[in-house]
Amino acid sequence: MKKQHIAAEPTRLSKVQIGVITRAIKDSQMSVAQNEVTDLGRRRDLLAHAITTEPAVAPMALPNSESVLQPT
Repeated sequence: MKKQHIAAEPTRLSKVQIGVITRAIKDSQMSVAQNEVTDLGRRRDLLAHAITTEPAVAPMALPNSESVLQPT
């Protein structure tokens, strides 16, 4: 992801979830609202972890010692 996408993602997530939470509260569906708040926190944590985690580096394949020592 590019920096602009990463910077916009928390705002996008929040806007979508806040809309659902607001509708649930207006409809007196408190359990739905609570679940959406929990989901928003979970998604925020996953995004933060994805941003702060260093990308995995593929291990280099080491040549087999027998193939190195054997003439071709």
